[in-house]
Amino acid sequence: MKINTDGVLLAASTPTLPIGRILDIGTGTGVIAMMLAQQFNHATIEAVEIDHAAANRARSNFQSSIFAERLCLHSGSFEEMLVTGTYDLIVSNPPFYVDSLHNPDQRKKVARHADESFFDKLLYFAGLHIHDGGMLRLILPPELAAEVVSRAISQELYLAHTLRVKSYTKDADIRHIVSFRKRMKVDSEENIFVIYERRGVYSAGYKALLKPYFLAF
Repeated sequence: MKINTDGVLLAASTPTLPIGRILDIGTGTGVIAMMLAQQFNHATIEAVEIDHAAANRARSNFQSSIFAERLCLHSGSFEEMLVTGTYDLIVSNPPFYVDSLHNPDQRKKVARHADESFFDKLLYFAGLHIHDGGMLRLILPPELAAEVVSRAISQELYLAHTLRVKSYTKDADIRHIVSFRKRMKVDSEENIFVIYERRGVYSAGYKALLKPYFLAF
């Protein structure tokens, strides 16, 4: 199973809260959903994936997982989902090549290409289907994260925390993991997370964060 650094950081850094129902938008092969199933052992996790091949792989991975009874896959767009009730947590490692036309691989284009309306639709969906006090978490490049933060306010999704991800301590941020609360205004906090201690050597923080999920740590 292909492991994506962005996805595992998003899942592993999710704060421990009373959570019973989770949705993973754009689950890919299902890694984020399965990590959340491990962390929140009483939660039901739904996942949606628009790419048919990836959805089939995620379904197979879910069925082989020890968490199979708590995992559910929707094949198609999140906009097409018929949702009843609300979620405690929605997560997404979304497309972020906004307005890019330079990805020749069509499947990668579907997975990583989005125009600005995509994020408006994602935020509208989250605002509609997260209960008051519930959380939306996204991992994005810093500039795009800032734009999404400003747009989220219109859906009453307020920034609560930013995890600034760096490859090395002195490097610029490469990703921001932004956490929003629905209709809950709080003083936003931020932390820095460094992936590598030096070239080829993961930081102690990275290894500690992922140790519960991967035998290599």
